[in-house]
Amino acid sequence: MKKTILFILTIMLSPIILLSQTDSIRQLRLYYDNQLLFSHDAGLIDSINFAWVEVDQHQYVDLGLSVKWATCNVGASHPEDYGDYFAWGEVDAKNMYSCDNYKWCDDGAIVKYNANDYTQTVLLYADDAASVQWGGKWRMPTKEEQNELINNCTWQWTNQNGVNGYKVIGNNGNSIFLPAAGCLYENTLYSDGLHGSYWSNSVGSDNSYYAYEFGFSSGFVYLSYYIRCSGQSIRPVHP
Repeated sequence: MKKTILFILTIMLSPIILLSQTDSIRQLRLYYDNQLLFSHDAGLIDSINFAWVEVDQHQYVDLGLSVKWATCNVGASHPEDYGDYFAWGEVDAKNMYSCDNYKWCDDGAIVKYNANDYTQTVLLYADDAASVQWGGKWRMPTKEEQNELINNCTWQWTNQNGVNGYKVIGNNGNSIFLPAAGCLYENTLYSDGLHGSYWSNSVGSDNSYYAYEFGFSSGFVYLSYYIRCSGQSIRPVHP
């Protein structure tokens, strides 16, 4: 899980702790930018602990749909960043994307989420890159949730900070930006700036070598499926 780690240390930051005495009661007062944030009877405090605080850095937008959509791709810091690319069912980015080094392929045969075991049609937590990378309740969307995004939002092809992609606007007026990050196969990035490919967590229903995705280019958005060993973008969802 990627998190921002903050360490609160009085001598390094601008908050100032002052001990004052009013009507014979000693108080602990915490100030920031000359504004009083906290005060307490110092006689009731036996220790002060400056602790590590973990803050989840990932945000989502409510588009009025069944799930909330993240503002960034996995591996990205800003909405227009491409982020990392993942083979379907793998949880780490890599330099080469092919069937030869695909985790769930052995001697040309799919060994997990395959046609012989369609009782498991969506990725387990341990194989979901959004869940593993971000933790908490984050996960990859199902194909139904991707289809909902396509059919229940307005899609506007645009350029954000020099990056082509779609502004996706919910009926409530809220929006996210999806960069046209292209697709990786072997070690080559194809069609970035022209096309976007985003994995769902759902395996292909007719052929287990494929998994569902949504793709887009200027003027065209669709739900389809693609070969699992290719490297594609992931935009997580949250309940």
